[in-house]
Amino acid sequence: MTEDLDQDGLPRLPALTGPAVAESLPGLARVAGSAALHTAGWGLRTTTRNWMRVGRAVTSRDEAASLIRDVGSYVGALGEVAKQVSGGVPVATALLRAGESLGGGAERPREVLPGPLVDGQVVASRPQSLRDRGKDLLERSRDVWSTDDRHPAFDRILDELAPDEARILVMLLRDGPQPSVDVRTGGPIGMVSSQLIAPGLNMVGPRAGLRYLEQVPSYLNNLFRLGLVWFSREPVRDHLEYQVLEAQPDVLAALHSVKFAKVVRRSIHLTPFGEEFCKLALVDEQTASSADLPEHEAPPEVEGQ
Repeated sequence: MTEDLDQDGLPRLPALTGPAVAESLPGLARVAGSAALHTAGWGLRTTTRNWMRVGRAVTSRDEAASLIRDVGSYVGALGEVAKQVSGGVPVATALLRAGESLGGGAERPREVLPGPLVDGQVVASRPQSLRDRGKDLLERSRDVWSTDDRHPAFDRILDELAPDEARILVMLLRDGPQPSVDVRTGGPIGMVSSQLIAPGLNMVGPRAGLRYLEQVPSYLNNLFRLGLVWFSREPVRDHLEYQVLEAQPDVLAALHSVKFAKVVRRSIHLTPFGEEFCKLALVDEQTASSADLPEHEAPPEVEGQ
């Protein structure tokens, strides 16, 4: 069957009326919401104006064509809608199929809810309150058919990691806890009042093959902030690893900076949350399921819990 194309070269979308408007809106909202999240060219993400465009696109062919052009990388999704419609598939059905094909990553942002429909247009939108979001979370917790078992923070964490930080996490997963040392003042005075000279010296950068070795302290601070690593006061089990670390130039420089100095041995571990994240996001399934991965100690429980 020959497609009926318009001046833009797109199949014509017939206007919707009645119940079809409400039926098709979730699909188009999902497509447009995905574009808002992933396509920089679509402009402001979740403004009232953008969601009003979603409502108008359901019933206005011109608005739909404009939306198709603006969503950039998601032209294929809406173009498929037009092709299905030209083949006889109801617009509402085609839009819902497109929305479902984009999956969870194309969902409309949680913080904004589309307002009521009037003549096929979204006339208002409002921010979702914390209580509404909490109610939605509890409702999804009761969904026995849900198969999404990954932590929702994992997607956000990936956006907050530097490439070097990902290499640190993979190295910790595969090679196990890493030795770290503090250099403090020693001698007779150090027995009474020891002062910290150089904290947290380690070989994480060279062992992980990092590009920016000078950024290791910042990298570790960020990984700790995200709950992926923790710093133990206990040494690693293999004390021979400290012989190599304590011979490094930065450790020797700290030791020679005062008359009396001592080394306090520490270690760096993945948290259980960090291990799960690495296995789901940073390594392949075979590595993640390997029984040969080294063990990391869990951080101690906070007193009073």
